Amino acid sequence: MERVVILTGAGVSAESGLGTFRDRDGLWTKYDLNEVATPEGFARDPSKVHEFYNARRANAAGAEPNAAHHALARLGQALGDRLFLVTQNVDDLHERAGSLGVVHMHGRLDRARCAACGETWAAPMAMHHADPCPCCGRPATRPDIVWFGEDVQWMEEIETALASCQLFVSIGTSGTVWPASGFVARASFYARARTMEINLEPTGVPGAFTDRRLGPASEAVPAWVEEYLSRAG
Repeated sequence: MERVVILTGAGVSAESGLGTFRDRDGLWTKYDLNEVATPEGFARDPSKVHEFYNARRANAAGAEPNAAHHALARLGQALGDRLFLVTQNVDDLHERAGSLGVVHMHGRLDRARCAACGETWAAPMAMHHADPCPCCGRPATRPDIVWFGEDVQWMEEIETALASCQLFVSIGTSGTVWPASGFVARASFYARARTMEINLEPTGVPGAFTDRRLGPASEAVPAWVEEYLSRAG
């Protein structure tokens, strides 16, 4: 079978009750992103940042994987290490659906990191700015999340996967935030891969994808996975 790279975004988890940046009444609308999603905001008011991520962590813990997550887990079982699944999402719904080896380029809500020594560990449900690092003991605990202005995680591995894939699929993401916005071009130009997007509506990159499926992720993704596995089998 061919090598497949799949990028998922907030649209995959939206139907599980986890809002996107654009939801009018979502958690994001109640906070200024400059205050809760930047290193500068954390330096100014770490308690406010922890309050925001504690709420997001509780929200994610109460959500359940939807049909899109389960379909991608099924695809992973069929393809094994020929599937590279990278997500912009910080929830663990892919893992809870059964996907293995998911690459979280923006970090994870269920992980904590020390801003002083870089150690990471499993995050408790509620984190506080005075929590000591279990490694160095300093009160520099922060969410293991990539904030605006910080480098995304696992880029070397992502670029290697994109350069050797035969199919790149973008699911539930606007594809406008760098570096994810460049993934389709890297796959199509360097690897000469086929490209597909599965989304509620087309992204604003004309001609970027050779195939497109529109609709809710919980419907469009299982339909595509079934079709793909039927052809491959």
